[in-house]
Amino acid sequence: MTTFVLLHGGGMGGWTWKYVRDLLEAGGHKVHTPTFTGFGERAHLIGRDVGNATHVRDIVNVFRFEDLRDVVLVAHSYSGTVAPGVLAEVGDRVTRVIYLDAIVPHSGERTGSLMGYVPEDQLAGLDAMLEAGDGPIGSGVDEMQRAAAREHPHLMSAERQAWLLTNLTDQPMRATSSLIPVGAEKITQPVDYIAAADTVMGQMHERARALGWPVHDHPGDHALLVGDPEGTVALILEIAGGR
Repeated sequence: MTTFVLLHGGGMGGWTWKYVRDLLEAGGHKVHTPTFTGFGERAHLIGRDVGNATHVRDIVNVFRFEDLRDVVLVAHSYSGTVAPGVLAEVGDRVTRVIYLDAIVPHSGERTGSLMGYVPEDQLAGLDAMLEAGDGPIGSGVDEMQRAAAREHPHLMSAERQAWLLTNLTDQPMRATSSLIPVGAEKITQPVDYIAAADTVMGQMHERARALGWPVHDHPGDHALLVGDPEGTVALILEIAGGR
């Protein structure tokens, strides 16, 4: 039996792991799927002050209050920016890390600029504005994902895509603009990277290889955890079994 903590992507929530969680629990594993402040069922807590530091604290507190140890930490998409900060605080409780088509940040970067969405100088100015209590609360990532899916549908059934898109919520703007103080280069635990074939994360795959992480290819798209939970679980268990 393995204890998994599964971290979700932008615009999503712990709910997005539903199919993966069901399969892992059916196999006798213990699974935690926390939701970051301002996302999913915690969307009512969105605010200008909610960013990387808040989300790191969300997960560190799960580890502490649930007394989690000997954990395999899995980070999808946006949560790749959160995982290094979590590991800096409770890394002694984590035995292995899996990045699931996730962002691979370097210390001092910002999600919006490293993904090429907003120039660094503009993003830094926006972050200062948010810190002062002004500016947009949300980033509109949920509507961006819905628009992208209309142009390029996900590799899953229409019913499952509808479930995914309907449940998306906005992402706090500060999660996009704030500095990421602890980058992936600081992780000392073993890390494996699962790379989707149809994704905007190609640059992140190269960053993973540059860090010397083993990279495992998956034929799906960025929402592989919803579109192919069986294949995703098979890869996660193969990697976790290699401890």
